[in-house]
Amino acid sequence: MKVHPINDHIFALHADIRSDDLFEGIWPIPYGVSLNCYLVRGEKIALIDLVRDWVGAPTELKNQLSSLGVSLEDVDYIILNHLEPDHTGWLREFLSINKKAIVLTTAKGAELVKNFYFERDRVRAIKEGEILDLGMGQSLQFFETPNVHWPETMMTWAKEGGVLFSCDGFGSYGALGDRIFDDEISEDEHEFFEAESLRYYANIVASFGIFVKRAIEKLSSLPIRVIAPSHGIIWRTNPNEIIRRYLRYVNYSEGPREKEIAIIWGSMYGNTELGLKHVIEGIEEEKVPYSIHRVPNENVSFILADAYKSEGILIAMPTYEYKMFPPMAYILDIFERKHIYKRKSLRIGSYGWVGGAKKEFEAKLESLKWSCIEAVEWPGAPDEATGELLKEKGRELARWVKAN
Repeated sequence: MKVHPINDHIFALHADIRSDDLFEGIWPIPYGVSLNCYLVRGEKIALIDLVRDWVGAPTELKNQLSSLGVSLEDVDYIILNHLEPDHTGWLREFLSINKKAIVLTTAKGAELVKNFYFERDRVRAIKEGEILDLGMGQSLQFFETPNVHWPETMMTWAKEGGVLFSCDGFGSYGALGDRIFDDEISEDEHEFFEAESLRYYANIVASFGIFVKRAIEKLSSLPIRVIAPSHGIIWRTNPNEIIRRYLRYVNYSEGPREKEIAIIWGSMYGNTELGLKHVIEGIEEEKVPYSIHRVPNENVSFILADAYKSEGILIAMPTYEYKMFPPMAYILDIFERKHIYKRKSLRIGSYGWVGGAKKEFEAKLESLKWSCIEAVEWPGAPDEATGELLKEKGRELARWVKAN
């Protein structure tokens, strides 16, 4: 990887992470993820955000600094917008090499530096709106943006360059290679990163949508020319595009959402799958788009993204030991944790000797605040009459979604 100048004083230092590791220990990253740090150089040098020791990221950071004629020991300030370890995990090693740098973060961030990295003497809590003068006409201003997505989060603003360092805000999954700016990426690649930014948002930020909206409103008066997140594309030509995307994601929480149906299904011996085929026929007759995900075969990370943006959700699962199919129970638990609320839904499923999923599912409906068409359950394989009923239920759900 190479250094990417944003202007004469600000540089992006970037490492691509390609690993079988799960992001946050939960979410797969089959297309990788970028770790972006930023150097701001005046008479003093500030490094904004850091890395963890992950697939050689610290070596990448050192090499890129060296290409600018800067060593780790030259850094005067390490600015931590967010204390999650993917941005701070190498902090103890950094501070053992650099004996002078001061860590700047929010008051809550300073507590986390103490708790995670046992550093107390070289940490200073900034105040809301505080300005750090680096000399040579370069200054940084700090704005607290709590719960985007941890309580200690802030964003840093380089007034002279119009650059907003947003850390996890406006981020995305996906490795970038040596083309990291929005104007270097093709239309097809933007479509890919759009999907990966939605998945990132749904996985990591969805529970905190109201705080994302507040942060955007808080910073709306700044003349932003560049948005520089710590994961994903750096937006130097059209920063308003990623702001528009994130506002759309925020609005998916309450609506409007896409007039689509997210189909999530699991089947033990194929009987629920047979019933699902009839429902899909009904949905297709109404020409409503749908996504389809099988559990437990597919990771919840991808399911979340489609469920988050869709107005309608179809759950197809059998009864298992008098209760919900366990992989589906897990999916619905994640939906509740990530606030996939207020959807239009339908649940279908087969059972063997007796049904039982219905009661547990209806309790989950209450916590999810979903509205639901009357469920369809059947013993064994669906007969012809059940097939016709299921097809009509598919039409009904599709019409309901279209009418939203």
